Amino acid sequence: MELLKELCETSGIPGFESRLRAIVRRELTPVVDDLTVDALGNLIAVKRKAGAPKLMIAAHMDEIGFIVSHIDDKGWVRVVGLGGHDPRNMMAQRVTICAPNGDLPGILHPGVKPPHIQTDDDRRKQLQISDFFIDLGLPAARVKELVRIGTPVTIQRTFDEIGDCVSCKALDDRVALYIMIRAMQRASQFGFETYAVATVQEEIGLRGAGTSAFGVHPDVGIALDVTVAADIPGVPEHERVTQVGNGVGIKILDSSAISHPGLVAYLQTLAQQRNIQWQPEILPRGGTDAGAMQRIRSGVPVVTLSIPTRYLHTSVELLHKADVEATVKLLTAFIEEGNTVDLSLT
Repeated sequence: MELLKELCETSGIPGFESRLRAIVRRELTPVVDDLTVDALGNLIAVKRKAGAPKLMIAAHMDEIGFIVSHIDDKGWVRVVGLGGHDPRNMMAQRVTICAPNGDLPGILHPGVKPPHIQTDDDRRKQLQISDFFIDLGLPAARVKELVRIGTPVTIQRTFDEIGDCVSCKALDDRVALYIMIRAMQRASQFGFETYAVATVQEEIGLRGAGTSAFGVHPDVGIALDVTVAADIPGVPEHERVTQVGNGVGIKILDSSAISHPGLVAYLQTLAQQRNIQWQPEILPRGGTDAGAMQRIRSGVPVVTLSIPTRYLHTSVELLHKADVEATVKLLTAFIEEGNTVDLSLT
């Protein structure tokens, strides 16, 4: 889990993924035949196999975060959000401002009265991202010296093992990077010419997957991403989507893509043959890089392998270690023999 810990604790918001690129490059360089970075910042690692169909695996590097938008005369730092934030999950968080000359720790908090002096109207106020500021604990002149407008900001949180699970910020989607790396490292053979792509800017519209897939022009696409595991008190069973500890999710559809039926059936059979625990997944709202890959050029058959995750888009995302291993095993198996899948539609 040391690699997953490193990936999660590393900062990288949409458009500022360079620290993650360095880690993925380090891990995949010994495995692949070629490694490039395109104009948008996608890292594309290729295991060549002449004459074989092309498989593109997409795992996004970026996490939800913020950009510094203003520093006032008292040194309070204002931000705008990148990605899907719920202001209720932003309360009283520690953050990292990735300043040009070194990271700075700060406190993210809304500009509201402490509970001791709040009125009833104060308590009823619905918070917006614009209500929040960052306190760096420094004089205003020093803040303006160290921080520039446009500086990235991420939530600060350590990676911890909790029971059979792990928890951290940015498991969405660093766990997918981990799975892609481990599967590429473990594969005993490659049935495809395999493109392992660490994509950028997924959290703001699947941007990197679209441009990289256009360049790769794959025959098959697999996205790796977390998915909702709402298997918690207060959520009806039929709305849970997936359950933590019940295996890799094989996505049937979400709001960005309908998975190719042939790929879904093949992966389900492959999981059964390899004794890999799996569960079907239908996500009513939300999408993955599969949605962008599916629509390039004349179309690509795609599917998503999902890791059930609780508390998505918070600083305490949580998933089961066994589900991670199940996903690694299934992806590895597909890399090795998935070129035999029947993708015909009648």
